[in-house]
Amino acid sequence: MKFQFQDVGQMLNMGGHGFYVWSAVIVTLMIIIGLIIRPLIQHRVVLSQIGQDLAREKLRKRVDGENN
Repeated sequence: MKFQFQDVGQMLNMGGHGFYVWSAVIVTLMIIIGLIIRPLIQHRVVLSQIGQDLAREKLRKRVDGENN
């Protein structure tokens, strides 16, 4: 197997295009990580809201039952 670059410095520089290549890689990874994390956070928020709604409804039914 033959490597394209002689050392890590050359790999990071990529013939003068390293800044553009690595910034694109970093932005892409940030977007992918965001696409993974955001739905997980939204899922937790929705479950929390559903739990609050159920607790509120249960309390309302209990209070309505005591008033009758």
